[in-house]
Amino acid sequence: MTRRGRPRTFDRAVALERAMEVFWQRGYEGASMTDLTAAMGIGSPSLYAAFGSKEALFREAVALYDEVDGRIPRQLLRDAPTARAGLDALLRHYAQAYVDPARPTGCMVALAATTISAENDQVRAFLAECRQADVANLERRLDRGVSEGDVPSGTDTGTVAEFFYAVSLGMALRARDGASGQTLRRIAEATLAAWDAVLESATPAD
Repeated sequence: MTRRGRPRTFDRAVALERAMEVFWQRGYEGASMTDLTAAMGIGSPSLYAAFGSKEALFREAVALYDEVDGRIPRQLLRDAPTARAGLDALLRHYAQAYVDPARPTGCMVALAATTISAENDQVRAFLAECRQADVANLERRLDRGVSEGDVPSGTDTGTVAEFFYAVSLGMALRARDGASGQTLRRIAEATLAAWDAVLESATPAD
């Protein structure tokens, strides 16, 4: 049987990585189809044939970002001997990764769609879900710290997770604003210096 249509003449994985970097740099709405197709080295028909739509392409790009750029911080958090050591390693990693000259600055999930038009609200909601999953991961590590004895029993781990995640979002934004790696490291160090005070504030009084 003779196949209809021309075979793809591009590497889908490479094209997806290039699209990820465009979305990371420009955000969802800021990335035009012209920007995407130029970076991916394909025409619009090929993009739609391979990925379905701009939103579908974006969701795949976020999944790739999570797989590639999210793997190391998750591993650092998981493998550290204590919750505090895990959060220390996590923030120090972000201080370096967010200003890596080989990649766009900041965090794609943090910055790609914080404000967005109503017609793309499903994209905003999708990224909010991604960020909430990151908070939940921090909370699970803190809960593990409670069970292993390095986080005080009774600590509101959800509040502590929200605090540290808010710091990481601020670091991502400051990196996009041009903050140096040294500045981000100082933010990380100052945050961890407040560890005991943060836990105390998140522990209900008897």
